[in-house]
Amino acid sequence: MSIKTIVIVAIAVLLTIVLMQNTDEVYFKFLFATFRVSKLMMMLVVAVTGFILGLIVAWPKKQKFDIEGYHDAMHKKDGTDTLSDEDREYIS
Repeated sequence: MSIKTIVIVAIAVLLTIVLMQNTDEVYFKFLFATFRVSKLMMMLVVAVTGFILGLIVAWPKKQKFDIEGYHDAMHKKDGTDTLSDEDREYIS
């Protein structure tokens, strides 16, 4: 097993233990409403929401790569002579 897998399993076990210790109901105020919710459910919702937000923030963005523009910048199209001075000396 890799270190990453061991850490993930350990965090999942600790999260499960903490959630199981908090099963009593509490009052939860959201804007203008008051709900009676178990701590277990509220902590689970917060954990899942935090995980999803973390994924969204860390998601890699796809970069557009313009290969033609890169090639054109490397090999300037304005000049028809593409030989370097070394190549010209070698040929002649």
